[in-house]
Amino acid sequence: MARPVTVDGGRIRKRNVARILEAAEGVFAESGFRGATTAAIAARAGLPKANLHYYFRTKKALYRAVLDNILELWLGAFDQIRPERDPAEALGDYIAAKIYWSRTRPNASKVFANEVLHGAPILGGFLARELRARVEEKAAILRRWMAQGRMRPVDPVHLVFAIWAMTQHYADFEVQVRAVLGRGRLGEADYAAAAGTITALVLDGCGIARTGKAPSRGAARS
Repeated sequence: MARPVTVDGGRIRKRNVARILEAAEGVFAESGFRGATTAAIAARAGLPKANLHYYFRTKKALYRAVLDNILELWLGAFDQIRPERDPAEALGDYIAAKIYWSRTRPNASKVFANEVLHGAPILGGFLARELRARVEEKAAILRRWMAQGRMRPVDPVHLVFAIWAMTQHYADFEVQVRAVLGRGRLGEADYAAAAGTITALVLDGCGIARTGKAPSRGAARS
């Protein structure tokens, strides 16, 4: 995984980099890497193209930065699963965090999905090494909870895959969800219903007793 972009050049630099990354996330989500242009990204950011290239010399460098930013969000959410936590609260908070990012950063999920659908040319190495190691780390925690009788034995890696699929569906297939629900746009109540349903399916399917506590307020942003 490439190192995240550092923004240590003052408030103007931080603001411009943030604007460029936000604009790039949207353009890459809509057009893919090949279809996106730095001119379109600069226009959406409201900056001259020369300014964009001052911070990111190439489209590929900008694309890497966008991917790094997305992975930073998602890996942070993964940290909800820790051995000292109650399984119901940990998994509930993880699902809430994933739904939060699907609601607030749907383009991030779409950029990642496009990258994977095209064979992960940029992230292939990261997926096979760092992400694999991180998933195995969390799977070991789930196996420990199973050994302690705190949840039903299931394949922990496929459980993680299922959570990813269910939560990211609300970003990647938002148009389909809106159409079926008859919504012009999805509201907080829709996402809350999604998080509640997914949490119930996971906890009940894994035989985890519910604590009755709502997901922690910091879960979505950690």
